[in-house]
Amino acid sequence: MSETIQDNKFVELSYKVIDQKSGASLVAVEYPIGYVHGTDCALDESVTMELEGKKVGDTVEVPIDGNTLYGPRDETLVFTDRIENVPEEYREVGTTITMGNSKGEPRNFIVTRMDDETLTVDGNNPLSDRLVIFKLEVLNVREATDEEVEAGGAIVPDLEVDGTIKVPI
Repeated sequence: MSETIQDNKFVELSYKVIDQKSGASLVAVEYPIGYVHGTDCALDESVTMELEGKKVGDTVEVPIDGNTLYGPRDETLVFTDRIENVPEEYREVGTTITMGNSKGEPRNFIVTRMDDETLTVDGNNPLSDRLVIFKLEVLNVREATDEEVEAGGAIVPDLEVDGTIKVPI
């Protein structure tokens, strides 16, 4: 009998974020994400509620209002500058630049436009002001270890032993 998603189960998922209006895939994960169901996790509560009771192979689609998760778009977080004022390593659309505000708090900005003279960055979450569908596929469900329950997700083993990097398999 396959296990179903419920509290204290470790769950691995793949997912896509699809724009409701255009049907375009906005985000797709390359590697599965893992979490412990019923603990504080990065998934929105509406998503975890839809996953309750599902098993390996099940797919769910959850409509999400990007404004609810990330807030409405704020145009004061969009900046355009002369391209010569921007270091070359940031001169590519899609590049993420982390900048600090006046309090020294970090914020990510994404390069959204560039031409021969200017470069524009946007500090809004790309899903703000969008209605999207989170399409998730359940890849694995198992009993979580006590350590995973405490951490709310997968435990990554110490990757360095005696100065040698160990890659988990």
